[in-house]
Amino acid sequence: MKEIAQVPALTFLAKSRQIYKDPLPFHRENFEKYGNTFKISPKPGLMIHFTCDEKITQHILQKNQKNYHKSSLQTEDLGKYIGHGLLTENGEKWRANRKLIQPAFYKKSINNFMATMDVVVKEELDRIQLDKITDVYAIFNNLAFKVVARSLFDFADIENLEQKISRLQEITEQAQKMLIKELRIPWMKWYFDREWLSGTNSVPHALAMVDEARDILRIIINNRRDSKNEPGDLLDMLLHSTYEDGSHMDDDQLVDEILVLFIAGHETTANALSFAAQLLAHHPETIEKAREDVSKANLDETLMNQLMAMPYLKQCVEETLRLYPPAYVTDRVALEADECEDIVIEKESIWLVSFYEMHRRKDLWGKSRSF
Repeated sequence: MKEIAQVPALTFLAKSRQIYKDPLPFHRENFEKYGNTFKISPKPGLMIHFTCDEKITQHILQKNQKNYHKSSLQTEDLGKYIGHGLLTENGEKWRANRKLIQPAFYKKSINNFMATMDVVVKEELDRIQLDKITDVYAIFNNLAFKVVARSLFDFADIENLEQKISRLQEITEQAQKMLIKELRIPWMKWYFDREWLSGTNSVPHALAMVDEARDILRIIINNRRDSKNEPGDLLDMLLHSTYEDGSHMDDDQLVDEILVLFIAGHETTANALSFAAQLLAHHPETIEKAREDVSKANLDETLMNQLMAMPYLKQCVEETLRLYPPAYVTDRVALEADECEDIVIEKESIWLVSFYEMHRRKDLWGKSRSF
């Protein structure tokens, strides 16, 4: 069996400030030095195995996925901010809720939401000032959040909904920043946990904001029930979904799933669109080819069918996701001892899969860093 190389603790400590700002160079440096799998102990009693090996990844996430659960980084650290929804649950509860929510992401359902997406995109395009330098991330961040919000909630039936949505966006972004600090600099937990020390830069302050977000969502949910309206948005679908025993999702679970949709459906999309814009801008020839795809669209078809008939545009999106995967890492904990590729996977060991590095391996992709 192969021995997994370990990064010295002093090396990790020396790079801690860099890791907080941007962990990817540290990952890349160690993958280049130690190969496709290495391990590191960021604090006493915690050992994390990093891998960009495609076979180990497939084994953990697909072939033997029943033996691997999300770690406490997702179920507890992330869970305290967004609750216990699809992104943070394991096992039977995850399967039950996935089955409940899955119809919302069938092709027919997505097709119904395309009109909403089209309206929001046109509104945001009209706001762009063409004669000045603009941060595209800010544009796409607002765009993605509004698409998620309007897909979830019909704007017509709740008083002051736009203000509520703006506040939800602000809270979501602040909570994400606090979570990143917790995950990247765990040795500062003693500081972030004490509001009297760190003030608005503290975990208690961030969690109080999350509680405010939950209250806003409960108001929206209750107003929808009281209104008796059924606009067919995602909230409507979630309210009418039933488990196998005929029961409905309770309000706490409903709030958790909505928070997951805001987090997972907004920031990842904004990141992907921003990187796509950057890559296209650096390769003007791809913009012309993409425009050719768009110019050939059959306007008599649905918007979904039009997009499906644009192969080059699809390639641009997929290549962006290869080079800059929005969820660039994920982790799992082994429930029982296992082995793969001559590597022993110990029981309860933590494995972090780097999609970012896997997607940039020359032996898999050739010109791996070219668009």
